[in-house]
Amino acid sequence: MAELALHDYARTLMSDIQSLAENEAASIPTTFTRRVLDQLEEAGVVTNTTVAYHQEHGLVVYGFGVSEDRSTLDLYTTEYDLAQGQPGADKLTKGDSSKAFRRLLAFLRKCGSIRHNHSEASEVHQLCEGVEKALANAVKIRLFLFTNQVSTAGALPEATEFNGLPVSHELWDLTRLYRHETSGSISEPIVVEFEPPLSCLSAESTEPNHSVILTVLPGERLAQLYDEHRTRLLELNVRAFLQTRTAVNRGIRDTLLNRPARFLAYNNGITATASEADFVADPDGHPVAIRKLTGLQIVNGGQTTATLHHVMKRDKQDLTQVRVQMKLSLVAPDHLEEIVPLISRYSNTQNKVTLVDFSSNHRFHVDFERVSRSLWAPAVDGSAQKETRWFYERARGQYAEEEAKTPSVAARRKFREEHPTKQRFNKSDLAKYVNSWNQLPHHVSRGAQKNFNEFMIIMKGAPPVVNVAYCQRVIAMGLLFKVIDAVAKEHEAGSHKALVTTYTMARLSAATAQRIDLDRIWRQQGVTPALLSAVNDLCPLVMEKVITQGKHVTEWAKSSTCWEDVSGLDWEVPDSLEAELLERPVEFAVDASETEGENLAEVRGIGSAEWESLGEWALQTRNLAPSERQLAKVIATKLRTEGEISPAQASQALLVHEKAIGIGFSPAVV
Repeated sequence: MAELALHDYARTLMSDIQSLAENEAASIPTTFTRRVLDQLEEAGVVTNTTVAYHQEHGLVVYGFGVSEDRSTLDLYTTEYDLAQGQPGADKLTKGDSSKAFRRLLAFLRKCGSIRHNHSEASEVHQLCEGVEKALANAVKIRLFLFTNQVSTAGALPEATEFNGLPVSHELWDLTRLYRHETSGSISEPIVVEFEPPLSCLSAESTEPNHSVILTVLPGERLAQLYDEHRTRLLELNVRAFLQTRTAVNRGIRDTLLNRPARFLAYNNGITATASEADFVADPDGHPVAIRKLTGLQIVNGGQTTATLHHVMKRDKQDLTQVRVQMKLSLVAPDHLEEIVPLISRYSNTQNKVTLVDFSSNHRFHVDFERVSRSLWAPAVDGSAQKETRWFYERARGQYAEEEAKTPSVAARRKFREEHPTKQRFNKSDLAKYVNSWNQLPHHVSRGAQKNFNEFMIIMKGAPPVVNVAYCQRVIAMGLLFKVIDAVAKEHEAGSHKALVTTYTMARLSAATAQRIDLDRIWRQQGVTPALLSAVNDLCPLVMEKVITQGKHVTEWAKSSTCWEDVSGLDWEVPDSLEAELLERPVEFAVDASETEGENLAEVRGIGSAEWESLGEWALQTRNLAPSERQLAKVIATKLRTEGEISPAQASQALLVHEKAIGIGFSPAVV
């Protein structure tokens, strides 16, 4: 790693944290903690995170998190060196890290007594309550230390125990954060070694950028990998799918409990990718066993993997008889972003769920970046100030990468003047702004990753036309969100400020029927006095509904019931704001071309034989209307004769196909 590059990263990081802390009127260590957790949540390292600070003699904590299956409790602490200059000048030693981790365990031991010393509505009480609830179900504890210092070799303590639960330690120092943010991938590659090596069968590929290997994994090993890496092991498509299906698969579980030796015969196995592999080769040089995989990702089989882990941990089932087949695609590192999402998407088409390509190369994000890069934000004070740009980070680290391209200190200063850090936003921010405007604050409150998944699913159903007007209006939503966030801070929303902000924006959007003039906000790069006054009036009313006595605020805000309560609060738009609202709601054009193309591809993928079979089945059973039976026959004929299928026919045919499957149709039954 180049020392100069690490130094530049440290300087940029500290400048960003300083700017964010000033904008949010928050402490620098807390702002740093939140920034790191946002990145780790995107990478799947942590989930369900809450930032909440508490310190007293012998203990310090900055927040906690809980795994999706509630089996793992995470605790976070931060060591931020405000005077940190040259990276490596003041290193974090093993003594420093051990002390920080001990303070986390001290908090865990005293959590109950601390809770009783604070009121129910306080941040500390709710922190303790959340940790105690998570600890009651946990089978594992992870302690995280975040720091802007470089750690010395061996700074990570050995694993330990707490009340019989295994405790592991995660240290994210400056070097690791730098590597994570500049790696070009969403997370650190997972490296897995197999001892003994896994026997495999290698298939020759006609393409130079990938090859396919077949092997069989011990079920216990796969469950252990999931226990160690959690959703980091799952490619983003699968991660999102698993989050929508958190219940353990009963069929898989029954087989594991009652017929473990038959699991290989009954289960379809998993599909995975890796960027590198170390093989045992035969005398002719052909791979015969796998020693090591780098960049392992499961792209199909997340439910199988999660259920194996559940049965091993929760049911205490011995998995030594279980074997799982794996189709492994080795993909060249420079083609990972291109090929892996496609493998994930096509290998998951057997599932009757909508899967979304969450990679940075998704068409929406590419288009938004392209259009937004051409926009100059109007100077706030006319010609007296320079115009600036809003910088959309389609992929992590783009801002730092673009700044690093500038050849001199003066050029970098100019870059930052034209692209202020307060005008930088990423995919999670965009999803937060749009879903708040679209009155989905309960989704926003569930965390950056889950909200982003929901945003992409909704957007896929009605993809917007990404043009200049769309980008300007989304940025205007961001401006409004930031104004509301500042107001929530003034009203002392505390650690619940993010929740109050999204609910206030959603309630404002609902009350005004989305008639707020976003174009005016863009032109002025701010809100009108009437709009600011209305937010000040509304915010404390929303706070009373969100920060409710007797409810755990973080969990309460995630529920649709909370939104129902906020929606029903008695508040009317002030006359001063009503006078400047638009006559009609702000409208966004929908791009139907991508959906139409996907519908047609799915119709063709089903095949003429199955459409013919569906028509015959409908005729014999009388389960479909005559027009639906006829449509199936028409589609079958057009596919055989290569006739043209209209978008409307494709859309309607898929609805008929789904309806038929739901009431008993099977392609094998005629």
